[in-house]
Amino acid sequence: MTGQRSDARRNYQRVLAAAEAEVAAHGAEASQEQIARTAGVGSATVRRHFPTRRALLEAVFQERIEGLCERAHRLSAAEDARTALLEWLHALVRYAVSARGFAHILSYEPPTEKPSLNSCGSRIEAAGTPLLQRAIRDKAVAPHVTFHDLLTLAVGIALATEHHKAPDTQADRLFRLAVEGLSPGQSTAGVPGTPTPVTESLPNE
Repeated sequence: MTGQRSDARRNYQRVLAAAEAEVAAHGAEASQEQIARTAGVGSATVRRHFPTRRALLEAVFQERIEGLCERAHRLSAAEDARTALLEWLHALVRYAVSARGFAHILSYEPPTEKPSLNSCGSRIEAAGTPLLQRAIRDKAVAPHVTFHDLLTLAVGIALATEHHKAPDTQADRLFRLAVEGLSPGQSTAGVPGTPTPVTESLPNE
């Protein structure tokens, strides 16, 4: 039994490494058959470890998800609620732009499905919602703004710019435009391209 568990762990690590490479090259359309060939296992083994494409993508981006959640926790102690929210949201947008396929797992599950508490979208929401709620309480963000709005904004910017010649630059521009409309009359502190830029490096960039 111990030997079988060891073999299963080795297979999982081979499949995950192959999946990371395939997703980096082809995004959410990564071929499970190619992943199996690269890992040297059968397609059934890939599907046993990752029964759905969403499960595979979430495993590939596990480290990024954890990084975003940890960053949200750190920013919850920042003095300025609006700047903290914008810094975290900007990191979310940059992650989605820089990693092919990441925007797809940020999308909420279809309304007919009950989201898993451990899904990427649920974990990101749990991490970022306190930042939004605090900004709303401080009257730094309009009270009708929901976390779903922010997630949709991040996904939309990422998908709209993924084929642009300079996706990071274009994404920052769109993010700035969206933020200026999000809370008109507020200062632009914390928005990319202003005298108070995001200085903390993003994990895995």
